[in-house]
Amino acid sequence: MDEARARDVLAAAGVLPAAARDARLLALGENAVFAAGDLVVKVGRDAELLDRARRELDIAGWLAEAGVPAVRAAEPKALLVEGHPVTVWHRLPDPVRPAEPRDLAELLRVVHALPAPSFELPARELLGGVERWLRLAGDAIDPADAAYLRERRDGFAAAAAGLTPHLPPGPIHGDALPRNVHVGADGPVLVDLETFSFDLREHDLVVMALSRDRYGLPAAAYESFVAAYGWDVREWEGCSVLRGARETASCAWVAQHAPGNPKALAEFGRRVGSLREGDETVRWYPF
Repeated sequence: MDEARARDVLAAAGVLPAAARDARLLALGENAVFAAGDLVVKVGRDAELLDRARRELDIAGWLAEAGVPAVRAAEPKALLVEGHPVTVWHRLPDPVRPAEPRDLAELLRVVHALPAPSFELPARELLGGVERWLRLAGDAIDPADAAYLRERRDGFAAAAAGLTPHLPPGPIHGDALPRNVHVGADGPVLVDLETFSFDLREHDLVVMALSRDRYGLPAAAYESFVAAYGWDVREWEGCSVLRGARETASCAWVAQHAPGNPKALAEFGRRVGSLREGDETVRWYPF
């Protein structure tokens, strides 16, 4: 789904008071995210994401009831428009500063203290999207690389299933990065709720450990995250398993953008090459 297709779906949805062509594109990944006036609209890549969109709205309502600072839905139901799920959200005010790791840690402490909601949260299928992302990559990537990632996926899925957690399992964000925190005048707010799950709390903490190891997060910033949360997941013997699973998923996620995007193809090559070589020092770049 490119921007033009997403705008066509946005126009057909009829959820904005102004013309869809005037909406500002904020992001284009699995969802195209548009802003217009006081609203934000998410257009999903395909109909397979409809159930996830519906669950994200349920999660937003649950967090609102629990008083957790998080983005709020403007419409209670997801639409399916021309084969694409569409959800509508209240737009957050402009941020007062960039989100920092410690902001994320403070929100995770709140989320990790929550009991399970009345509806079922899925397990964190970190590796569940790998097959779809590789399928979308098609012939843009070497079939041998796709086969390698499938093998890694299966191995890490089996290893993760046998882990003994340090923290009690429960609700998690699922994609715990500072980019999913918005700092407004009233403080940090969680956004992008679609990966909320019921699983090992360590999933949320390994993300920042990987950011330190692969994406250049300064050690001091990571230490501020650990201090605000109160525990360093790297002390846990299962950390390397969840780290390896997330690396596998992150590599496959980039692959879906490789067709027609040379930068994505280059980043995929960097990532899969470092995994094949077992070189944990190779820097990866956000995409």
